[in-house]
Amino acid sequence: MSSPSPATPGPAGPAGPAPAGAPAQPAGTPAILSVLLLATTLTVMAGAIVMPVVEVIRGDLGISGTEAGLILTAHGLSLAVASPLTGWLVDRMGVRTPLAAGLVLYGLAGGAGLLTDSYVSLLLTRIVFGIGAAFVFTGTTVAVLALYQGPERDRVMGWRATAQSLGGVVWPLIGGALGGVSWHAPFAIYLLGVPLGLATLAALPDTRGAGGPAKGGTVLQLLRQRPALIGFYLLQAVCSVLLYAIGVFLPQRLAELGVEEPFLVALYNVVMTVVMSLVGLVYAKLRAGLGYTLLLRLAAVAWVAAFLILGVADQTLLLFLAPALFGLGLGMAFPALAVLIGEGAPPELRGQATSLSGTATFIGQFASPLLLGPLIGATSVTTGFLASAGLSAVVLLLLLPFRAGGPAAAPGGAAAADAAPAGAAPAAAAAADA
Repeated sequence: MSSPSPATPGPAGPAGPAPAGAPAQPAGTPAILSVLLLATTLTVMAGAIVMPVVEVIRGDLGISGTEAGLILTAHGLSLAVASPLTGWLVDRMGVRTPLAAGLVLYGLAGGAGLLTDSYVSLLLTRIVFGIGAAFVFTGTTVAVLALYQGPERDRVMGWRATAQSLGGVVWPLIGGALGGVSWHAPFAIYLLGVPLGLATLAALPDTRGAGGPAKGGTVLQLLRQRPALIGFYLLQAVCSVLLYAIGVFLPQRLAELGVEEPFLVALYNVVMTVVMSLVGLVYAKLRAGLGYTLLLRLAAVAWVAAFLILGVADQTLLLFLAPALFGLGLGMAFPALAVLIGEGAPPELRGQATSLSGTATFIGQFASPLLLGPLIGATSVTTGFLASAGLSAVVLLLLLPFRAGGPAAAPGGAAAADAAPAGAAPAAAAAADA
């Protein structure tokens, strides 16, 4: 089977041959890798870091539970809306400057909570903070795709998934510890974005022109030309819906079984994080041995099993298998989808194609409780989990018969044709051969 990414081993320049006159891109150095992995952890902690003090903020500012919830979710909405603009800027300016500016904006807007005592002001800073997070989400992904190729790209993508999962645990724990001092204190952690932005300027190469001159195509033309990309975005949105189904409703399921101690509830999420981290460390070997198509199918199988356990099991020990299986699926799917989307677009449109991942991911997060909440409220939490198992099974069925083509040329150029038939549902095209 052939890989959609070039077979050149080790860190290298951007995917595809460099155009005449384009600057040669240096290999990824330890400094570059350190900056990218640390920046990757920031998008995961965006809302989680202040979660431990939301109730304190609600009482101190005299706001409702819904208003307090917006402190956690407002940045996700602005991130989803701003992502296409961030991709457009990355495609035109290269990744270094937009990523550095986004990190600084992330740090300043997030850190503004240190000084804010007004709910309206805090909410506005969270919206601006989401714009900075959009640059970080898009910029770190595009940087990995541009600076690494072949097996080394798979390895770094796996490490990136590990960094994301570990960041989702470490930063909130630090935020919770600081929250014991003041509800303002956890916002200081966001200031890390400022020195990291400066480090990005110093460490990352200038990738302007690395993809060659723009060929007049647009991301909309690209989506029409390669509908498999739409399938990948839908799959990312489904991943987020399922992830938040566990995050929001698993505590309710555990409470039904008499498990209400916060530390014990947290252990279930820790299991998922640990498994995701371990998969990230061996992702490159999994990718080389199994290929993208089988990885995505196995991820869907793991999700079906996880939600079936949540829907039918009554033993709390057995329920530990559910987040473990779900983490296994996410650990395989997240890096695979990132590479497939990046390789599905020509270099001059890669930023815009990648930025739509942020839109899909955070729309899925926002939609998850809206989709499952009413169903669970009208029936039961186990019914909601069984419905999630059914959704996972639909994804698996759509993945079984389809494979997507290789790297794309610019819209209007000679792109590799998708293997999925033109009339197939976009989600059905969301599988790729290795």
